[in-house]
Amino acid sequence: MVRSTTYQKFLQDPIVTIRDGRFVVPVKTECRGEVAGLVHDTSASGSTVFVEPMGAVDANNEVKVLVSQEGKEIERILAELSAEAGNFADTTIRGYETAVELNVIFAKASLAYKMKATVPALNDKGRVVLHQARHPLIDKDKVVPIDIELGARFDTLVITGPNTGGKTVSLKTVGLLTLMAMCGLMIPASENSEISTFRQVLADIGDEQSIEQSLSTFSAHMKNIIEIMGRADGGSLILLDELGAGTDPVEGAALAEAILESLRRRGAKIAATTHYAELKAYALKTGGVENASCEFDVATLRPTYRLLIGMPGRSNAFAISRRLGMPEEVVDRAQELVSGENRRFEDVVSSLEASRQQLEDEREQARRAREESERARREAAEARDRVRAQAESELERARKKAALLAQQTRSRADALLNEMEEIRRRRDKGVTAEQKARMNAGLRALENASDPVSRKPEKGYRLPRPLKAGDAVLLYDIDKPATVLRPAEGDPPEVLVQAGILQTRVPLSNLRLVERKKEKPRFRAVTREVGQAAAATEIDLRGQNADEAVMNVDRFIDGAVMSGIGQLTIIHGKGTGVLRSAVQQHLKSHPNVKSFRLGTFGEGESGVTIVELK
Repeated sequence: MVRSTTYQKFLQDPIVTIRDGRFVVPVKTECRGEVAGLVHDTSASGSTVFVEPMGAVDANNEVKVLVSQEGKEIERILAELSAEAGNFADTTIRGYETAVELNVIFAKASLAYKMKATVPALNDKGRVVLHQARHPLIDKDKVVPIDIELGARFDTLVITGPNTGGKTVSLKTVGLLTLMAMCGLMIPASENSEISTFRQVLADIGDEQSIEQSLSTFSAHMKNIIEIMGRADGGSLILLDELGAGTDPVEGAALAEAILESLRRRGAKIAATTHYAELKAYALKTGGVENASCEFDVATLRPTYRLLIGMPGRSNAFAISRRLGMPEEVVDRAQELVSGENRRFEDVVSSLEASRQQLEDEREQARRAREESERARREAAEARDRVRAQAESELERARKKAALLAQQTRSRADALLNEMEEIRRRRDKGVTAEQKARMNAGLRALENASDPVSRKPEKGYRLPRPLKAGDAVLLYDIDKPATVLRPAEGDPPEVLVQAGILQTRVPLSNLRLVERKKEKPRFRAVTREVGQAAAATEIDLRGQNADEAVMNVDRFIDGAVMSGIGQLTIIHGKGTGVLRSAVQQHLKSHPNVKSFRLGTFGEGESGVTIVELK
């Protein structure tokens, strides 16, 4: 029908839709008579009627029957499944209960994590000791932790202090944390806190004044306290807020004291707040009863919310009124009206408060000093450990280096010993100068290797006078002599020196001035008797430069030739070898020299040259 050109002009839209669970087509209202069928609905505007064509009635009826049969089949399947599940009902219920229990456990853990809570030590002796306890419903960034105890040194705690100072919050903190621990919850307090399990926690906190029940503030409190006294026993924790308030102060204070005595006789643990000075005095003179106060800063008129055990508090009504603008004469008159005994008591409390604050300041200074000394001690211990570790490392490195050095020295010494043994065996056959020189060089290398540590600069040394060109100096770190070529210059000052054949710049601090000894004769000869004339057979050229040495050798050889001497000894030293080379080079071309050689063992070895004359 929706595709037929005959019917499309009667239809509002060429679609099939559903009304009341039956398939229909949207027909224009004015064409209603052109489409035979049952009308099931009309559009909101009235321009369309939804018609079930007669040709679709049977098919729709069949669909209805099938839907009904489907529903019955679903009911049958569900009944079978339910009967089957019923066989596992006990297991399912236990699993559900376990899931609920696990959910509660995880909820407790999640709450503890958010509150940064801890597990308290539990007891059943009525002993409550809370450190840094926080009310669980106050923002953790704003709450002021308190330290509070009950049931250890005393069974009754009387909390005093100004309004809005935190007295009621302290009561609620004790009660809530006790109940949380008894419910298996971790508590928002620091480690080492302790909580007791009580059979009941009884509280009278807040104002339950009721017009409907004709109850005043005092009546409402007394109604609760009477019920508490009827139920209290040795396993009870009792919390009383503003005990005895709402009536005549004298009668209220006396009644409050009597209530505390009655509850104590029942063995209950009690925490109560009050403004009555009589209850402060009662706590001071009664064993097992202790004062506590909520600290208040009179200078700023703001509470600090700290709970101080053992210290009675002050209401500070006069100071607060004066700070808020009360006329001075009114406050002064009020102070005059206070009895002398009460004034003396308040003065004692004020003096105790001043002493406590001074002791608090001194304790804080001592704590900071202790922390500072502890930090210094830790730093010193760490520095000592570092030095020890470095020393151990240096010692280990030195041991390894010493072992290697000993091994190398032993190897060289063995080689030199072998060479010396060879020299002794061949002594009669003659040993060449080269062999002797090689052995001496090896001995010098062995000596240097066995003492590899250079001298560190000597502290405190000062040159006796400024250095000048030509001064003899000592290179301190390597213990070598040198001659100053140019005085100190630059920053830091450096000196140009001649050390052997090497010219180098040396820091002024590394030089030591050497005072020259009386100069030896530049020419020294050893003589022997030849007939009636004495002639020199040995000349010492050490300390001379090459030109001087060659000139002195010439004169020495001339004298020997004239005296008829056939063998001469020229001492030039080992040193750098420059003087020896110059002398031997000159001897090669000298007309009176037959031959020459280096000295052998016992003659001076490579430090001398033996000359044979023609």
